[in-house]
Amino acid sequence: MRNLVLLSATHASLTVSEFSSSAEPSNITAVTLDLDQHAVLAATERRDDENDSDATITIWKGSPSLVTSFQTPTQLATNPWSKGTAKRLSKSTDAEILLLHVLPDSHSLVVITRAGDITTISLDEDSPSAEVVGSVEGGVMGAAWCPDDTLLALVTGEDKLLLMTSTFDVLSEGPLHPAEFGEEAPINVGWGAKHTQFHGSLGKAAAKSSVPPTAIGASPDDDGHVRISWRGDGAYFTVSVLEGATENDARPHRKLRVYSREGALQSTAEPIAGLEHALSWRPSGNLIVASQRFGNIPGEPAGSGSGLGQGRDGRHDIVFFERNGLRHGEFTLRETPLQGIEKPEKEQRKWGYRVREVGWSSDSNVLSVWLDSEDGDIVQLWTIGNYHWYLKQEITAPEGSDSSPGRFTCVKWHPEDSSRLILTTTSTIIQRTYAWDTFGSPSRPPVDSGSVAVIDGVNILLTPFRSQNVPPPMASHSLALQLPLELQRTQRRTTPVPVHAAFASTSDLLAILWESGVLQVFDLKTRLGPGRGKVLNPALVWAGSLESRSYRQVAFAPRAADEGLRLAILGSDPGGDAMDVVTVLDIANGDAAKTDVAFVAHNGRLIPSKDIVWEAPDGKIFQVDANSRSASEVAKFPEFCFWTIHAYVEDTDSPAGFYIGLSHAGKLHIANIDTARILATNATSFTVTPVFLIFTTTAHTAHFAPLKSLLAVLNTSETALPEFETRRVERGSRIVTAVPSSMSLVLQMPRGNLETINPRPLVMEIVRQDIDSGNYMKAFTACRKHRVDLNVFVDHNKEAFIKGIPSFIQQVSDVDYINLFLTSLGQGPLPAEDVSHICDEFRVELERKDLKTYVNSILTAHVVKRPPDHEAGLELLLRLKESEPDLVEDAVKYIIFLVDADKLFDTALGMYDFSLVLMVAQHAQKDPREYLPFLRELRALDPHYQRFRIDDHLMRHEKALSHLSEAGLERFDEAMAYVEKHQLYSHALSIWRDADQYKAVLNIYGDWLFERRDFREAAFVFRQASRPEKAMIAHEKALDWQELFELASLQKLSAEELKDTAYRVSDDLVSKKRTSEAALVLLDYAKDVRAAVIALVEGSHFSEARRILVLHRHPELMEEIVHPGALECRARLSEDMSEMREQLRKQVNRVRELRVRKVEEPDAFYGVEDTDLHNVDVMTDISMAPTMFTRYTVAPSAMSKTSSKRSSRSKRKLERKVGSGRKGTVDEEEYLLNSVSKLVTRFKTTQADGASLLPHLLQFTDEHRTEAASLQRELSDLSAELNEAIEEIWKKAPENEEPAESAPALDSWAARMEAHEKQKHINPVDKVAKPELARPEWKLQLPDARA
Repeated sequence: MRNLVLLSATHASLTVSEFSSSAEPSNITAVTLDLDQHAVLAATERRDDENDSDATITIWKGSPSLVTSFQTPTQLATNPWSKGTAKRLSKSTDAEILLLHVLPDSHSLVVITRAGDITTISLDEDSPSAEVVGSVEGGVMGAAWCPDDTLLALVTGEDKLLLMTSTFDVLSEGPLHPAEFGEEAPINVGWGAKHTQFHGSLGKAAAKSSVPPTAIGASPDDDGHVRISWRGDGAYFTVSVLEGATENDARPHRKLRVYSREGALQSTAEPIAGLEHALSWRPSGNLIVASQRFGNIPGEPAGSGSGLGQGRDGRHDIVFFERNGLRHGEFTLRETPLQGIEKPEKEQRKWGYRVREVGWSSDSNVLSVWLDSEDGDIVQLWTIGNYHWYLKQEITAPEGSDSSPGRFTCVKWHPEDSSRLILTTTSTIIQRTYAWDTFGSPSRPPVDSGSVAVIDGVNILLTPFRSQNVPPPMASHSLALQLPLELQRTQRRTTPVPVHAAFASTSDLLAILWESGVLQVFDLKTRLGPGRGKVLNPALVWAGSLESRSYRQVAFAPRAADEGLRLAILGSDPGGDAMDVVTVLDIANGDAAKTDVAFVAHNGRLIPSKDIVWEAPDGKIFQVDANSRSASEVAKFPEFCFWTIHAYVEDTDSPAGFYIGLSHAGKLHIANIDTARILATNATSFTVTPVFLIFTTTAHTAHFAPLKSLLAVLNTSETALPEFETRRVERGSRIVTAVPSSMSLVLQMPRGNLETINPRPLVMEIVRQDIDSGNYMKAFTACRKHRVDLNVFVDHNKEAFIKGIPSFIQQVSDVDYINLFLTSLGQGPLPAEDVSHICDEFRVELERKDLKTYVNSILTAHVVKRPPDHEAGLELLLRLKESEPDLVEDAVKYIIFLVDADKLFDTALGMYDFSLVLMVAQHAQKDPREYLPFLRELRALDPHYQRFRIDDHLMRHEKALSHLSEAGLERFDEAMAYVEKHQLYSHALSIWRDADQYKAVLNIYGDWLFERRDFREAAFVFRQASRPEKAMIAHEKALDWQELFELASLQKLSAEELKDTAYRVSDDLVSKKRTSEAALVLLDYAKDVRAAVIALVEGSHFSEARRILVLHRHPELMEEIVHPGALECRARLSEDMSEMREQLRKQVNRVRELRVRKVEEPDAFYGVEDTDLHNVDVMTDISMAPTMFTRYTVAPSAMSKTSSKRSSRSKRKLERKVGSGRKGTVDEEEYLLNSVSKLVTRFKTTQADGASLLPHLLQFTDEHRTEAASLQRELSDLSAELNEAIEEIWKKAPENEEPAESAPALDSWAARMEAHEKQKHINPVDKVAKPELARPEWKLQLPDARA
């Protein structure tokens, strides 16, 4: 769907005075390129009529400037018809220069002439001179350099094929006319004969037909010269030679042979009747191009045997061959010169024209066909898409100064710039650069037709994608162009190929422009909606011709309907590098007014806009004022952007516009008067809708950028580019057009076929617009078609939608549609209260509108609520059963379809209505043997117990207990058993709170708490239940000794029982380290001072123990219990400190080792990993389920996001793993620091115990005082050692600051991995707080101590 349009054209002319001071004319005959200097080199020839044995060759460079001039002999090389037939002499009009080429290695120019001289000219010298490095005997008939400039293939006048190096050493030499087929000759294995093959529509006769060798001849237009063409990779080359008549071949004919780069013959093409001299091998390597004539030769009898191909007279094909010599398709030339015009045949041009040469662009996309006709030369540019050949452009040779027919002398494609074509006339070098462009309609909704025009010769292929999607090469309508008679007189042919076409943005008009200035405007009359009749019915509105210039682009300038049409046509004066001129054409009532606005630059571009806008080659954008014939700058791109659009944001308070441009380098720019920003550096195509900029990239992704966001980015240039919505597209896809009204985007694949998609952003935009405008049916239909979640109706504007529910039901009146909407609502992400509220609103409106019609929708509204209201739905069925029995059956079946039948059966059973239960069971097709016995059993019970059984069956235990409590006192024991079975104690207490059985319920509740070991709660419950014995046991188990002895006193236990209880309780308290409480119990209730003192000493309460001894006058217990207890406590503290000292030293030494290893072997310590691999594309974000191939094709996306989030369980597991500090891991140091911190806390406890023990040791015996001094010394030493270790461990080493790196995208796998790596490199000292030791106030001044 793309067209080849002219981007720029430059002319470099040579005058006669520049050629030579001689009166003899010089002609440009050859051209080549110096890629290192980016210069064009041309060669001119001049012959002296008096002495035609020599020719003067002059080399020109650039603008042009003279390089050198030299003479060369013109002895014509003969090319005999093979096998001794008459010789074919070169004509005097043939150029002497056969090949002109620049060798990049030596930077020298090589000139090969027909006389056989090989001349080199060094281009690095200040005054280059020509040097003949060799001469070929017999002359040279054909020559071609290998694409890598390492080999030269020559055909000599002695019918030899030579292969030379770049230093002109001969590598191989062979005959030009070998008899064998070649190394790749087909092998006959005895099957696959021609008569066994399928021949399609030709039938069986084709198997028997064969072309006799005598019927194969050459075209009369064959120039007789040898052609050589290399494949793009330089591995093979082909030679086309005209072979003479022999005993077997009665006519001269063309033959193609393929050779390897070693000069070995590979294959010989099958004989083709009427094959001509033109030859070119496609650089991509799959096709060899030639031309073929068919029919009879004009002026000769029809039955005389022309030697041409069998076919229609005048048919002329471009034919293709494979490397093995077999044919591979063809296409017929169209729009040929003199077509349909009778002209007398001449010797050179029997049909009035001939194919001079063919050639390929360097990217193999464009085929040039050089036609030599009576009225001048024409170069046609052909492209292929979907196996159809399109004629895209024609280049007409400029007429001579004496109005003679224009002739090209050379046509050559640029070897690196695939879009540049170089043509020469006798005195001019023309360089034309082309670009691919899509002629799409810029019309906006609601009249956006999505029309696209494709130029194919004199036919314009039109397709409105809003109405039809017709795959190319077909089209909805083929507009055959025909110029009016008054305009045909100014043209060489009746209707040439147009150069450009453009659509109007506010009307259904199409303008078609010819390079000569002829312009036609058509009214397409496109049918947008469905219906019968033509989709397009074009009618000519206006036709006319502009001034004599070279025009290349046309654009519409919008105007009011009553003001007529305004068009802008871009052109330049012919010849030279003329400045651009924009012609503003105003058409009203059939009359045209022209206004020219000239610019100071050339090769600019018109921009589709509401105004007339022109872009200069340096990227500046100017707005043209036709009235003042001036232009003002309105924006500037950093570089020239061939594809540019003026975009508008119209739904803002003040409509604003900006420019969007795509350069040939793939950079997508946006710009306004103040700022320019780059959106992407790998864009391939783009288009604009009223809301979005849509562009594709080389990453095979379509991006949807809101125009509002782009305008905000331009207004705040420091703002980072936002993330746009994207969608994956097929590899190599390019945008053809976007049709907002149909929510479609049309893409073209590299092979030419089309794909229409409905991107989610375009769909959602139209759906939101329809919802806002209250067009609910259209929005609903779009959501169903494009599988959009119907919750969008509520998410977009909940309050407005709730108010519009009556309108929604009126438009979307189909019951199934309403059911679908409500079901989607219930299964969506909306909050439960919103779903319930909307369902209630729907239900109320549906019941008001028509209960009978919408009964199913009302049931759906009940069911999809959260939580579902099944009972309300069944109640509706009960009402309908009485008033509308005919509807009930279908309604029951429908609700069973919505809800699980068993669940619905249970719901009906829970309503205690057996008729409803039977109705549901019957329509659910349940087995009567499953439910009828159960229902009979229930009917036989009294009502309360019946409901108890139903609720128990439905596991509604609290309701079942309530019904069982109403069944009478005789069921109380069963109720208590039911309470114990289902642990319904709280509900039971609420039921029997004011009844006589309340204490019995409390009793079983207390037993249950006691079994669960909730002794304290059980004790209080037992006290409420008046069960003091059980309460005392529970208090004793809970160690609530105050409450226990209070209750024991109230129960008046005996002294012996009280004493036994005191001993039991004290033992339990001591086991729980509650020694002071145990001593208090022993003193108060057992009256045992000795046992109390023992308990206090065991808990290190020495002061309290000494007070008790003195108070109760038992001094003998001091030496018996207290003194040994103090020594035992001192020994225990010493053991603890020894253990802590050993642990501290081990851990400090390990920390030192780790830190040395961290410095010396950081990679081994941290386990460094190459994080660059984390951004490798492995997942996709396309809106479809992953397949087995997904991991090979796509990038990180929502799929990886959902699967890579850590759960809380895995986080806790990771924390435990880090806290374990396994040896050798990166977390070991952090674990060691935490361990030291815990050790400090433990030492503080030991230090406090020692501080409380020291005063008592000093007051006892000498042994005790010695132990006191030793204890204080040990505590001081360990404290000092701990302080030293803390200062060493928590001392920070100086670190070098590293520059901050740009973070990966948030919430990505790479970001989480990087965060984990950074976390590993954080110094553990920064993670673990430094512990602090208490100040040494605990020390005592010991006069006798030697510590």
